Amino acid sequence: MELKQQHNNLNEHVLWILGKCKNLNHLKQLQSYLTVLGHSQTHFYAFKLLRFSALTLSNLPYARIIFDRQHNPNIYLYTAMITAYASHSHGHASAISLFRKMLLQGAPKPDQFIYPHVLKSCPEVMEPRGTDSVHAQIVKFGFEEWCVVETALVDSYSRSLGGLGNARKAFDEMSERNVVSFTAMVSGYARVGDVESALKLFGEMKERDVPSWSAVIAGCTQNGFYSEGIRLFREMVVLAMEEKYESNRPNQVTVVCALSACGNTGMLQLGKWIHGYVYKSGFAIDSFVLNALVDMYGKCGNLKLARKVFDMNSKRGLTSWNSMINSLALHGQSDTAIAIFEQMVEIGGDARPDDVTFVGLLNACTHGGLVEKGYYYFELMVHEFGIEPQIKHYGCLIDLLGRAGRLDEAMEVIRGMSMEPDEVVWGSLLNGCKVYGRMDLAELSAKKLVEIDPYNGSYGIMLANIYGELGKWDEVRNIRRTLKEQKSHKTPGCSWIEVDDQVYQFYSLDLSNPRAEEIQSFLESLIGVRNEVKCIEISILGKVGVKES
Repeated sequence: MELKQQHNNLNEHVLWILGKCKNLNHLKQLQSYLTVLGHSQTHFYAFKLLRFSALTLSNLPYARIIFDRQHNPNIYLYTAMITAYASHSHGHASAISLFRKMLLQGAPKPDQFIYPHVLKSCPEVMEPRGTDSVHAQIVKFGFEEWCVVETALVDSYSRSLGGLGNARKAFDEMSERNVVSFTAMVSGYARVGDVESALKLFGEMKERDVPSWSAVIAGCTQNGFYSEGIRLFREMVVLAMEEKYESNRPNQVTVVCALSACGNTGMLQLGKWIHGYVYKSGFAIDSFVLNALVDMYGKCGNLKLARKVFDMNSKRGLTSWNSMINSLALHGQSDTAIAIFEQMVEIGGDARPDDVTFVGLLNACTHGGLVEKGYYYFELMVHEFGIEPQIKHYGCLIDLLGRAGRLDEAMEVIRGMSMEPDEVVWGSLLNGCKVYGRMDLAELSAKKLVEIDPYNGSYGIMLANIYGELGKWDEVRNIRRTLKEQKSHKTPGCSWIEVDDQVYQFYSLDLSNPRAEEIQSFLESLIGVRNEVKCIEISILGKVGVKES
């Protein structure tokens, strides 16, 4: 009895000391103390030390040292170490390696709690059959009907290349589905762009929580279904007002997704409402939300509010600086965007410019016609910051040169690229050629665009128009015949309009809107009024001209 009391007292003492530890040296002192007491191989203390090193100190190498010093680590130690590895993007290979080592040794035997963490790492390092391999192990050891394992299988398959079918199969065969398994499957559909299936499955959920709402709203916004994402966000907010759904209030992730949708559709008023909702709801306003607000206001064209939110953020990270630079560049505020970049470099710290920063900076130079500065920042990116130019940087540079009419220089840049030019590069060159009448390069650009995407009718029509201007009528007929045979079509133009906090989406020649006839009639009346005004102006100018003569 006395021995047990002493043991309990030691446990409490060790846990108390752990609570006071602030750094690795403190942890090492505690470890030495336990070794002196003869507890270097006590699994309970090793587990606590390992978890503290991995979770509190984020020191995986030292956590592994603690693990390796155990002569016969038990399943809890293996699970703790594998969990730590699986929680870090650079640790997935180590997680799988350690799990294999455990299986090869034959002891300890795996349990149902270790598999979710192993499965988390499978898609990262064992494509394409990694999840299948672990699934076979699960069946072998008889854990296939544990809900936590089944859910992890759904998630792992859905994140594996071409594994969505297996994910759905695992989901359909689950002995008991819960909100977590539904959310995993919804996220899987959203991840591959199958928003329709994600929405359908979400609609079948009898129980929903904040992560499930966030998953479906994020899936919509990340795949361009902005109106649907906004509709779901509204529905979530309204439901959260009811007492039984109060726990389903939007969190930071949901709000950021909704703000992204507002920014991409230009819904400034709704974006402002969400901003107000964040404050009224008592959200912890972190950099994540502030960055989203800067991005939303910037994309909606309200640079004053974007800058105000940006200045409010005392802990500006790289994303915050990039959002402000890109917003200013998007709306032609070139000098201000460059000034923000220079301020960022001057302040220094952790916010070191990256590839996204220079895309914004090059765009600023493009919109301001600052060719020499564009060249300067392109060289600065490569030589000063060691960033390898990507296709998007070349696209910005070609656009800059094309708008300035320096088309031969643009072709030199294209020839010197380390990768194949894409549609953006050739499209930027084509636009410049059309403005400055370089039909030789325009023909080349249009041909390249057709080669890249032969079924895009827009490119074929552009090439046919160029041939028409060059008088190559046989080529025009050949292109139009090919387009007809391929049943190629031009992608219709699309626009959004915000009326009374509702988004309405319109496509060119689209008559699906229930009030399409009324809208068309009103537009025609506006055109008629415009024509009448024009006639009156011409009549007045004519009379003035007569009097003057």
